[in-house]
Amino acid sequence: MSVVGDQYLQDLLDVLHAKSDEQAALIRAFEDPDTNEHAPSVVEIRAFRSDKLVALDRDKAEFCYQLCRAKKASTIIEVGTSYGVSTIYLAAAVRDNVSLFGGEGVVIGTEYEPNKAAAARANFAQAGLGRFINLREGDLRETLKQIDRPIDFVLMDVWIAMARPAIELIAPHLSDGAVVVCDNTKDHRASYADYFAFLNDPVNGFTTMTLPFQGGLELSVRC
Repeated sequence: MSVVGDQYLQDLLDVLHAKSDEQAALIRAFEDPDTNEHAPSVVEIRAFRSDKLVALDRDKAEFCYQLCRAKKASTIIEVGTSYGVSTIYLAAAVRDNVSLFGGEGVVIGTEYEPNKAAAARANFAQAGLGRFINLREGDLRETLKQIDRPIDFVLMDVWIAMARPAIELIAPHLSDGAVVVCDNTKDHRASYADYFAFLNDPVNGFTTMTLPFQGGLELSVRC
C-alpha cells in the first residue's frame, strides 16, 4: 500500500497512473525527432497534449502527500489540475489532516482545458474527495485572483510559461513556512528563468532547492 494508506484510493490511483504512463509514451513518440520526422511546433505540441492524461509521477505525488501531512496543511493550491490525479493525493492529505486535527480544509485547483476539468471532477467523485476540492476552470490569471485564506502548500505543475504569473498571484497569500513544489525544474531550467527570478528575488522571501527526482522537483519555502 502506498503512503496514502487507503486501499480504495490506491486501486483508483493505480489505474490512473497506468493510463498516464500510456499517454506519456504517446507524447514522447510525438515529440521525439527519431520517431516523428515532422518536428512539431509549440502550438502543435500544446494541441496534442490538450486531451492527454499525464499525471505527476507517482513518487513525486506521494512525496507531496507526505509533505502536506507533515505540515498539517489544510489549504492547498494546485496549479495545473489536468485529470486530477495529483489532486487526489493532495485532497487525501487534507482529509487526513482535518480528520486528525479538526477544522476545515480545501484544495483549490485550476485547469484551463474544459474537457480535463470535467474528467477531473469525475475522478474526484469516484475518489469520494470532492468535498475537499474547489476546482476553478479557466485562465489561472483569472481563477487565482480570488484567494481568501492563507495557503500552506502549492503544487505547480502547469505549462511553464504560466508558472511565473501563478506564483505572483499566490505569493501574497502564502502562510509563514508555506511550501511550493514545482515539477521538472532541472530538465527545463532555462524555460523556468522567470519563475526562478521571482523565487531568487530576496524581497519575495523564498529559499529554494532542486530535489533529485526525475526531471527535477523544486522545493521552495516561504520564510
